[in-house]
Amino acid sequence: MSGHSKWATIKRKKAVTDARRGKMFTQIIKEITVAAKLGGGNPDGNPRLRFAIDKAKESNMPADNIKRAIMKGTGELPGTVYEDVMYEAYGAGGVALMVEAVTDNKTRTVSEIRHILERHHGKMASSGAVSFQFHKKGIIAIPTSTISEDDLTSIVLEAGADDMKTEHEVHTIITAPESFEAVKKALDAKGIKSESAEIQMVAENTVKVEGKDAENVIKLMEALEEHDDVQKVHANFDIDDKVLASLVAQ
Repeated sequence: MSGHSKWATIKRKKAVTDARRGKMFTQIIKEITVAAKLGGGNPDGNPRLRFAIDKAKESNMPADNIKRAIMKGTGELPGTVYEDVMYEAYGAGGVALMVEAVTDNKTRTVSEIRHILERHHGKMASSGAVSFQFHKKGIIAIPTSTISEDDLTSIVLEAGADDMKTEHEVHTIITAPESFEAVKKALDAKGIKSESAEIQMVAENTVKVEGKDAENVIKLMEALEEHDDVQKVHANFDIDDKVLASLVAQ
């Protein structure tokens, strides 16, 4: 598992504060709105919207909030017009970053993202300089306490998963984007609950970072994720497990 995946696992285990939950709701509402705008308000024919609604329900978002976000996306209700943007960047030690955002003002957002990068020893990259290192994958995390590795492996491989790895008390299922929904449905049918399930940009190769570079990379990741417009940050760093755990705990 890459250092970034380990980092995500550690972050999930930390307590979710009220502020973080508020940020999560904002992210999901934006995602629902954009998904409905681009693919229509019927989740049966719009996988992106369906995944966003699932995430909203898992986060205990009220049904009325979900409905309003869909209606704003389809234009049935007035609301802010959002659009997807993707930024490519480098962090300390040459770490490659892909920053997904949803914004109503691209000029403002790119300026603020650039400022965060510069403040944490990073820099913006030109289009295509970083993206070739990443490929879209479905990533589903299941606690090891839920089901044995052997039992889970047989279920997900039969459903079309590419691979599964077990580390840090988590089974991580890896799928092609087009197989993601089928695998998730197979898990749901067995009553197997996931810690997280989403399409991610996964790096082909990782970059080992240590010392001050490792500290700067983690501070950059956290600063980017705190930005209101940022939905996800993908990176190719590899940091020693103990060092990673101590940095995230700070």
